[in-house]
Amino acid sequence: MPGPLEQQLGKRRDEVGCLWAVLLDPDSLPPAELAQTARLVETAGADLLLVGGSSAGPGVFEAGMKAIREAAGIPVILFPGSYHQVVEGADGILFTSLLSGRNPQYLVEEQVKGATRALKAGIEPLPTAYLLIESGKATTVQIVSGTVPLDPEKTESVIDHALAAQFMGMRWVYLEAGSGAQRAVPPSLVTAVRDATSLSVICGGGLRTPEAAGERARAGASMIVTGNALEVRRDPEYLHAFATAIHNP
Repeated sequence: MPGPLEQQLGKRRDEVGCLWAVLLDPDSLPPAELAQTARLVETAGADLLLVGGSSAGPGVFEAGMKAIREAAGIPVILFPGSYHQVVEGADGILFTSLLSGRNPQYLVEEQVKGATRALKAGIEPLPTAYLLIESGKATTVQIVSGTVPLDPEKTESVIDHALAAQFMGMRWVYLEAGSGAQRAVPPSLVTAVRDATSLSVICGGGLRTPEAAGERARAGASMIVTGNALEVRRDPEYLHAFATAIHNP
């Protein structure tokens, strides 16, 4: 059953049509800049912050998480690359299983190690299937996890994975092209998964423009995730354009 945070996100989604989440990586920015960025995107209209990365160690990650938490007035949700990144201060966690791959470490082992940590920290889990979609290059997620992404042209295979997640009790599915992707997840694939399942669809990776983000929102995503776009332009007008494109698509 959805907890208070998930219910809050659902209510906000009903209000704006599609949520805009900004991914912050404590391994990429120092704490002061993470805090500044959190305030910047919140002012621009972001609905929530995701905090995660593939390589940030416990000390670095905790310092970054603390800075973000103190700066943000919107929900802060962990998107951890390993159980070490399940730290105090977050409102929730995308409790993901990398169902597109067959590496047991990311199917279940990291989750077993992180479950009690999340419980003790009072972090609400959002049960999420993580499906890595081929994007034209080997992304960080692919390299770290040692898994092969799903072919976006093989729609039925992607739907099979999403349905398996639904039948296992998950409520969200993250269609991820990966950080620095050459090609984003096709809008048609977002629509296909949305129509074939009862899952809320998250879409991220390679969405470098407001137009690209808005197109996936119109295709049926419940949440759009941007990250690297901030490294290109960080002016308020550009960020506000993302909120406008994603909300009420």
